Amino acid sequence: MIISKQKPFEEILNYLKGKDKIFITGCSLCATSCMTGGQQQIDEMKEKLEKQGKAVTGSVVLDPSCHKLQARATLRKQKAALAEADALLCMACGNGAQTVANLVKIPVYPANDTLFIGEIERIGEFAEACKVCGRCELGWSAAICPITKCAKSLLNGPCGGAENGKCEVNPQNDCAWVLIYNRLEEQNLLHTILDIKDPKDYSKGAHPRKLAVGR
Repeated sequence: MIISKQKPFEEILNYLKGKDKIFITGCSLCATSCMTGGQQQIDEMKEKLEKQGKAVTGSVVLDPSCHKLQARATLRKQKAALAEADALLCMACGNGAQTVANLVKIPVYPANDTLFIGEIERIGEFAEACKVCGRCELGWSAAICPITKCAKSLLNGPCGGAENGKCEVNPQNDCAWVLIYNRLEEQNLLHTILDIKDPKDYSKGAHPRKLAVGR
């Protein structure tokens, strides 16, 4: 899941300076789960903008915002409301905002900051889990990502600075390599920790990337 948080309202208003008629889009997936772009958040944003003298010409929760074909079909149904607007406020992740910007003629502004790919620990609490590095390392690391969970992204064991199982860079975090060690031990795979890993090929994560399935 792509984790996002809503920008300060003052920053959003600064983007919309000189723009009086606003269309709002949200996202049915990640932003809804993060409570940054579902119907409730759109309604709340609409109310706040109207209190600032803005007119909201319409709104829609895209399903999802990053699905270009689906978003295009949905926005076509909002043609009249979009024609009235002089700006679009996208309450999705950065990917969703860029998708929408490629589908409309008016300026698109982000309502959210995109933070990381992560997991839902409980309602309203999220933890980073993946850096989208281009070559997944979970197959040998007991499904605990050393690139993401280790502050130094070490592939061949701990740095030696951990204390009481906590990371020396951020003592609030568990040491990834202590977690990996313990899980491998539980799974009777501890001997595999001695296998030397090749240096990370970061060219596989070079941006921007594209994928055409089947090619």
